[in-house]
Amino acid sequence: MSIPKTHPFAFDPTYGMRLEDLLAVEPPEAPEGFDAFWQARYLKALAVDPQPVLRRSKVTHADWHVLDLVYISTGSFRIGGWLILPRRGEVRRGLVVGHGYGGRDRPEFDLPVKETAVLFPCCRGLSLSARPPISQNPSWHVLHDIDKPKSYIIGGCVEDIWLAVSTLVALYPWLSGHIGYSGISFGGGVGAMAIAYDERIDRGHLALPSFGDQPLRLTLPTVGSARSVQEYHKKHADVLETLRLYDAATAASRIKVPMLVAVALFDPSVAPPCQFAVANAMPKFNEIFILDAGHFDYPGSAEQEAVLRDKVGQFFRVP
Repeated sequence: MSIPKTHPFAFDPTYGMRLEDLLAVEPPEAPEGFDAFWQARYLKALAVDPQPVLRRSKVTHADWHVLDLVYISTGSFRIGGWLILPRRGEVRRGLVVGHGYGGRDRPEFDLPVKETAVLFPCCRGLSLSARPPISQNPSWHVLHDIDKPKSYIIGGCVEDIWLAVSTLVALYPWLSGHIGYSGISFGGGVGAMAIAYDERIDRGHLALPSFGDQPLRLTLPTVGSARSVQEYHKKHADVLETLRLYDAATAASRIKVPMLVAVALFDPSVAPPCQFAVANAMPKFNEIFILDAGHFDYPGSAEQEAVLRDKVGQFFRVP
């Protein structure tokens, strides 16, 4: 175990919980209408034609063809990103890769996958999908339209993931039923909500997932975007009703496909009990991979990440 013993934070990023405590965390009870809320949004998203436009990117790589991509999401929101295709072998699997709250400035080329078309969308308001008046600052982005339950930006970001899947299906119809999702932190939380209601996604990998157990998330000290939500909640207590509709742990309890979830014992940005609420909510045949820490450098991190990388490669191997 290499759980950090020294850190610069004014609180304990383990929150005093050991592994056995974290494994006992249960997801919150779903609010009334949770499934109907998401199922209606999914059906609306399915009706959108993503109209993908591709062009050769200035970014190049020896192993991948790199294409700049734009597609249309819900509300006619233009989503920017990249599509990378293997230079060798056929395209036999699709993979949508989400990003953390820092956004994304280029594709990842070190993913342990082969014969896979990999789509890297930038969720609305962030990076290539920036658009005023949405702030790219995570502390403000996470508050955008939080006072409007049906319009809260996190829901739009989930829809952006669904339209990324639609884009892959439009470009490569034979990939239907063989499309996975991988996301970290912000992308992990959004991913849990997306996978729960999209039967086109056949498996998912979530790392350090955010937005889990929203009532608990409001109570735990943090340096992440949750802190600005906590500050907002102090003046607007009724925002919890919105947040309960956007709970990654509640959504995770609806997931029926194989999952690989990496969660941390120490994390100053996404509280571990909230991460474990997501992981524990899933059917027990799925794998939980334990990291000593998240959103923080620690001794042994490279070794743990290497083991996780191998697992991800096996998990997303071509069918």
